[in-house]
Amino acid sequence: MATYAIGDIQGCFDSFRRLLDACRFDPATDRLWLVGDLVNRGPASLETLRYVRALGDAAITVLGNHDLYLVMVAYGAARKRGHDDTIQPILDAPDREELINWLRRQPLCHLENGHCLIHAGLLPQWTASRARALAREVEAALQAEDHAEFIRHMWGSEPAAWSDDLTGWGRLRVVVNALTRLRFCTPDGIMDFTAKGEVANAPPGYLPWFEVPDRHSADTVLVTGHWSALGFRLLPNLLALDSGCLWGNHLTAVRLEDRRVFQVACSAQEAVPLK
Repeated sequence: MATYAIGDIQGCFDSFRRLLDACRFDPATDRLWLVGDLVNRGPASLETLRYVRALGDAAITVLGNHDLYLVMVAYGAARKRGHDDTIQPILDAPDREELINWLRRQPLCHLENGHCLIHAGLLPQWTASRARALAREVEAALQAEDHAEFIRHMWGSEPAAWSDDLTGWGRLRVVVNALTRLRFCTPDGIMDFTAKGEVANAPPGYLPWFEVPDRHSADTVLVTGHWSALGFRLLPNLLALDSGCLWGNHLTAVRLEDRRVFQVACSAQEAVPLK
């Protein structure tokens, strides 16, 4: 049995299937850890979502910001952003409700055997176990009978920092933002959502979240995606797996048992020109 952690697919289904072939993935004996952003911008989001759902227990996926965006659009809580969206085939599909309901029941954080699977990052004051506990609060809201109300209040960039005193929508929103959107924060955990791109683009006083000194999750291997400009990084306590397949680069998998790396080049028909 092997566990393959794979970076952001974003609807690049052909590249995903070729990567599984390169890994010789066997759903009867192996498992996939997917860092989220299964959908959007690539040409085959519907096919990707159906395939991962059909894998059942052979795949664990955490929710990324694009996955949550799809859920919000499906519930009328967000407008479609523009021509680079590729989620409409999902919204038009006969199995739309089954797919959206399956997606909102996926975790935001998975913790197992010293590895923590998340989409984006962790705030410096959170241990991996604390992040898992906070993720459960969001997961409960997404799966509750009144989940549509939470989905309408889920998005937004405030509050920008964690406090144990936070309650209500603000508390859940900070957890969502850290786990699905975080790139840069201050040493005391104030998040910035305006800066993107290279690490050198950090605003004054901000750091890449994983470079904050003495962050409380440093004793756990964090398996992440989200940050294509960061690229693939294989560090003792970080596997950053978004190697920019969507932008014409590679889709990356790491076998967790021995850290062997597998990569395939993005299919020409899937690549989106860099802006």
